[in-house]
Amino acid sequence: MAASFARRVSRFFKRMGLVGYSKKRNIFGIHPLLISTFYILIALFLASLARKLINVVLGDTIFKRMLLEFIATLELCAACFELIVVADNWGVWAYALYLFLLTIWWGKSWDVASACPYSPIEDILDGMQDVSNAALLIFSQILGALVTFRYVQILWAMELVETHRSKAFEECVADLQVHMIAGAIIEATGTCLCRLTSKFLSSTETKFGNILDAFFATMMVVAAFNFSGGYFNPALATSLKLGCDGNTFVEHLVVYWLGATIGSVISVIIFRSSVVQNYLKSLKVKMD
Repeated sequence: MAASFARRVSRFFKRMGLVGYSKKRNIFGIHPLLISTFYILIALFLASLARKLINVVLGDTIFKRMLLEFIATLELCAACFELIVVADNWGVWAYALYLFLLTIWWGKSWDVASACPYSPIEDILDGMQDVSNAALLIFSQILGALVTFRYVQILWAMELVETHRSKAFEECVADLQVHMIAGAIIEATGTCLCRLTSKFLSSTETKFGNILDAFFATMMVVAAFNFSGGYFNPALATSLKLGCDGNTFVEHLVVYWLGATIGSVISVIIFRSSVVQNYLKSLKVKMD
């Protein structure tokens, strides 16, 4: 009876497309997308565990915030390394679905961490952060971004599925498909729009605001995907694409650091303008 049940389960999984792949190239004949999903979930689980431990052990200090930023950045970059595999093998819309769900999760689980270097800069402009603390947080984010590939490389080197073959040691290729200035404008515009959307939804306490925010950010990434990659985050871009073939160091800095940071600063200026603030006040009056 047990053998009969096992065969029925095996046939069911094969009909669902979860197994039945070449066992020579995929462990147990499992669908490669399941392994990519598993690797992403591992990163989320380990980061969540580390956050819980830090919150229990440490008080509210700058060192604790640095650790939280380091973990959040490592979690973000590890998941996005695997999303590269998803995009390369199952297309941009599969990538978009995963990114959308992950963005919702990160919005709920990161708390004060942002995993993004321009967030502390925004806090400086808003008077919520001093320069020295902001520099420490950005340093933690950069460190998290730079060490992530060593973790990912270990997983890819196991080559459990065909989509990970040679990934651990292959040369990466830059995503920038347009001129440096055009790329910087794309990253700046996307960052500005994403930040304005986040600020507006947060300020108005819109119902399902986190889902709307995640959806808008995902669509912006998809829109820029074939031009600059749509990173809108300097730390993420550095982790995934710094030193890749097709970009110089200067191009990387201009597009992904200068472009995104300028877009972030512009979003702060626009959001703090009297026009936007008066509109938000009138909106709150109507809602009350």
